[in-house]
Amino acid sequence: MKTVLITGVLGQDGPYLAKFLLEKDYKVYGLIRRYTNPNFSNLDYLGIADKIEYIQGDLTDESSLMNIIKTIRPDEVYNLAAQSFVGSSWNQSKLTTEINSLGVLYLLNAIKLFSPITKFYQASTSEMFGNSSIDGLQNEETPFHPRSPYAISKLYAYWITNNFKESYGTFCCNGILFNHESPIRGKEFVTRKITDGVARIKLGLGDKIRLGNLDSQRDWGFAGDYVEAMYLIMQQESPDNFIISTGETHSVRDFCEAAFNYVGIKDWEKYIVLDPQFKRPAELFALKGKSDKAKNVLGWEPKVKFKELVEMMVDADLARLKNK
Repeated sequence: MKTVLITGVLGQDGPYLAKFLLEKDYKVYGLIRRYTNPNFSNLDYLGIADKIEYIQGDLTDESSLMNIIKTIRPDEVYNLAAQSFVGSSWNQSKLTTEINSLGVLYLLNAIKLFSPITKFYQASTSEMFGNSSIDGLQNEETPFHPRSPYAISKLYAYWITNNFKESYGTFCCNGILFNHESPIRGKEFVTRKITDGVARIKLGLGDKIRLGNLDSQRDWGFAGDYVEAMYLIMQQESPDNFIISTGETHSVRDFCEAAFNYVGIKDWEKYIVLDPQFKRPAELFALKGKSDKAKNVLGWEPKVKFKELVEMMVDADLARLKNK
């Protein structure tokens, strides 16, 4: 039985990845910080909260990571933990850097010292590209131009991961994932804010959704599809970096329209309030990934389409609110 350590196991991607690997008979360890009341709701949603062995540690505490790697010596480590809300990274730039940058360095050092055969996956992000593109697309060769403290911190993590591969021969790889969502996405993210807001409006529990830039365009996929790509990246004979995306771009406006139309509300604009506090100091206008390499090398393609994703998220929020 292979063993795996997943950081960020309580977030969005962690539970989907844990479920996927449990179905492949992995023994799954989940890294959690010391909480008084840890929130297992996302794992409960997928029905796997009692199938994971939890280990307490912190990405900002190098000694805790060394003890964990030394103790379990996992076959694979997927580093999904991060301060991942881009908007907060301007106000919490130090914390964002400590977790997203130094945390990766600490994990890699622990692997190098105590379990050099461990494979390491770093969750990189399309935010690293900023507004840089080649013919309107981002691929593995597109220059990086990060436009937020979050993206800058992730770029350090990307390069230090590459550096450990080149310096020490460690199996280290980056999955540069474009935006991916699901019913367990946090409500602070614009997609879940929209679907939760639409569900509340439909049920008479709310009347407005406050948003920033409706014209921002993103390449949105389903988190459940994207964790399969993470796994495939780690099963290659040699480590490499891959773009994971749908190749389709939709605006925040498109997302709103699709969500409202699904519940039968056509005059959706009257429920939207544009609030300047949700606009970024440095805007990232459009992302559209070209994942030909993932298709050709990994045999991976996204399964869930944009409209299906929106409807899946709205259905889940309607169900939650009705149950309450």
